[in-house]
Amino acid sequence: MAIRPIVEVPDARLKTVSKPVEVFDDELKTLVEDMFDTMYDAPGIGLAAIQVGVPLRVLVIDLQEPDENDEPVKDPRIFINPEILDPSEDVSTYQEGCLSVPDQYADVDRPATCTARWQDLDGNVHEERMEGLLATCLQHEMDHLEGILFIDHLSRLKRQMVLRKLSKARKAAA
Repeated sequence: MAIRPIVEVPDARLKTVSKPVEVFDDELKTLVEDMFDTMYDAPGIGLAAIQVGVPLRVLVIDLQEPDENDEPVKDPRIFINPEILDPSEDVSTYQEGCLSVPDQYADVDRPATCTARWQDLDGNVHEERMEGLLATCLQHEMDHLEGILFIDHLSRLKRQMVLRKLSKARKAAA
């Protein structure tokens, strides 16, 4: 298990369309473990393999929603070769951020609910109707598999503003 470097904009790898996973082996299990370690360390609630430089259709998500004592509860979920089926026409707006676009946030509209189909680490197929933050997070991470960032859903002007703010923050930190 290791924390891997997170690929950040403007790295061209983030525009890569990821390839399907065909082999479910120990190397895949190690990748998933490293992705969780990296995501929790960042900290974040979702991570696509391309964000650690691996162009495979693999996502990890853990919303870490609080329990009755306001303590985050880990609920790690793995999505291999995920697909979105039947997205709703109803839309939800969430203020999204991304580990590949650090410390920048913007409102993004996405289908409020969707059915997802994916494989687990053993190659077994699962299907589930999702809503709320889980549906949004899954769609956000699945965009990465197609080379799309959340800022690509913004108007050109808003996208440029986010990128300028990121550039200023990087210069100030340097």
